This record gives sequence, C-alpha cells and structure tokens, in this order.
Amino acid sequence: MKAVVIEQYGEKEELKEMNVPDPVPGEHQVVVKLKATSINPIDWKLRAGYLKQMMDWEFPIILGWDAAGVITEVGSAVTEWKIGDEVFARPETTRFGTYAEYTLVDDHLLAALPVSVTFQEAASIPLAGLTAWQALFDHGQLKSGETVLIHAGAGGVGSLAIQLAKNAGAHVITTASEKNKEFLESLGADQIIDYKSADFSEILSDVDLVFDTMGDKIQADSFKVLKPGTGRLISIVGEPDEKLKAQYDVTAKSIWLQPNGEQLQKLALLMAEGKLKAIVGTEIPFSEKGLQEAHELSATHHAKGKIVITFE
Repeated sequence: MKAVVIEQYGEKEELKEMNVPDPVPGEHQVVVKLKATSINPIDWKLRAGYLKQMMDWEFPIILGWDAAGVITEVGSAVTEWKIGDEVFARPETTRFGTYAEYTLVDDHLLAALPVSVTFQEAASIPLAGLTAWQALFDHGQLKSGETVLIHAGAGGVGSLAIQLAKNAGAHVITTASEKNKEFLESLGADQIIDYKSADFSEILSDVDLVFDTMGDKIQADSFKVLKPGTGRLISIVGEPDEKLKAQYDVTAKSIWLQPNGEQLQKLALLMAEGKLKAIVGTEIPFSEKGLQEAHELSATHHAKGKIVITFE
C-alpha cells in the first residue's frame, strides 16, 4: 500500500511517499481502508523530533492518528464489527499511523459513522474531540452553570471544546482574533476576547476552568483569572508551574489524550443530533506534497478548524 513516511526527523520535506507492507490484523483488530485522516500538532512536532524522548520509535514512521473509512478485514476475535462497516477512530499511538491507504485499529477504539456525517467530518473529530472531552469533563470536571475559558477557540480542539462546553450548560469565554468572532458566536461562545487588542488576564476573574491550548505566557497569565480555591487549569501543551498553583490556590495539570471508543461514540451521537458540528477548514488530497503542505499550514497555528487529508 502507499504511505507517506518519515525515515528521519527534520523539516516537512522528510515526509516521503513509499510502498509499505499491508497491515495484518491481530485477533482484536480491524483493517480500515482510509477515506480521510486529519492533521494534528502532534504530527509535525513528532516529525521535527520534539517528541523523540517520549516516542523513541524505529524508522520508518507513519504519522497520523485520526481514521475514518471502511473496514476491509477483521481479526479472529472481533465480534461487534464486520467488513463493510463505516467507522472512525483515534487509533493507539504507534509508529504505524494513518498517513496510509490502510491502517489497523483495535476493535474497542472504533465508533460507527453516523449516516449524516461525511468521512471528512468524521476524520476531523477523534483526536481533537477526545482531547476536548477529556480536558473539560474527565479532568476539568466542568459542570452546568460554571464559567470556562477556552484559549484559541477557532482551532481544531478549541472549536469542538466550545460546542461541548455549551452543550454542558457552561458559560463559554474564548480567545481568538476579531476575524473569527462571528464563527465562534455561531458555535455558542458567550464572550470572545480579541487577543490582539485586549489582555484576557486584565478582563476576567473568578473563572472556574481554563482550558489551556497555548502554554508559556498565556498559561502563566491564566492563573490570574481562576477562582481561588476551586479554580482548575487543564493544559494540553505543558506542565503548569507548581509555584503558580500554590500562589493562586488552584488545581492545575497537564494531560495526555487516551484513545477511547465509548467517548468517541458519544461524540458521534452528538454529531447525529446536530449538537456537535465538525469544523473542516481545509481539505487536501493524500500525497507527499499534500501532507507537506498540511504540516506547514498546521505549524502556523492559524488554521481555522481542522486540516483534513482525503483519499480517493
């Protein structure tokens, strides 16, 4: 099968198309013929070598951890899925990712594709949607009536987090540029702070939960707006400062996504009910050049919604 792989760490030019062996399913795995995948920051961070201590894999590495497609083969112990099922998933994080015509997925990580959802939309959801869900609810313990600040609301994770928080009955504040104001209002944001013209840390106070997707100074400034005693900060980009946690008397931690088929099926239900909209900002056909272009766009941090890679 065709795959786009890296054989060493480096710039986007390290992404190269080649033929690799077709995947063979284990007893609790299925083979998915991909119709779409999507780009996440972990992809280009790993390509550049930033994560090599955490993921010390042999080369070649196939990046990509969002899958949407059709099952073409099932393992001997798979009972809930069959050939021809349309599915999507966030597979386990291995060196055999989804920049390929076929990929392996453990059967418990699969979710059924809702009839009303396209493969492109489905591919944009797993990693970003599960990240948002776990940050807000599993770790952030967000409840109805609470106030949440979601940084970078127009991005792939932020745009889903806004919708999930609003569905949960929260008051939703987000940071973004003025050009995305209308878009974010349409997703349910109650207050949008233009980060180019205003400092959120001087405007806000008594926020129950901050969802940090930016890190560095923005993370540090976020401590200032949290409610003392009960405020929580959940980061997906860096370990919070212990001194700031103590100074502001809040809870703060960094999290790492756990693939979860049951949660993904809940996201699928919200999509089917029209309560969660996939935001596909850019579609690029699968090729060496296409993936290089997609990595370049993702690394700008200014892509609206998700960058989706489509297969024929």
